[in-house]
Amino acid sequence: MADLEAAVRVSINSDRDCTQPALAQMDLRRKINLLIGEWKAAGGGDVLPDVRNRVRLRLVKTAGDSGRAISRR
Repeated sequence: MADLEAAVRVSINSDRDCTQPALAQMDLRRKINLLIGEWKAAGGGDVLPDVRNRVRLRLVKTAGDSGRAISRR
C-alpha cells in the first residue's frame, strides 16, 4: 500500500492523472477495513498497531544518535 501511496504522490506532484493508483489504494483500504471487521467479529480485541507509533519511532531514529533511538523503543 505504501507503494501505491507513493505513486499517487508522485503523480500529483508531477501534475499527472492519478486515478488508477488512487482507486487501487482506496480498494486496498476497503479490504483492510473488511479484514479488521472480520477480525473483531471473530473476537479480536487486541490493540492494533497505529501509524502514529511507527512515525514517532521513525522520527526518533533519524533525530540524533542511534543509542538514544534504541533506548526509546
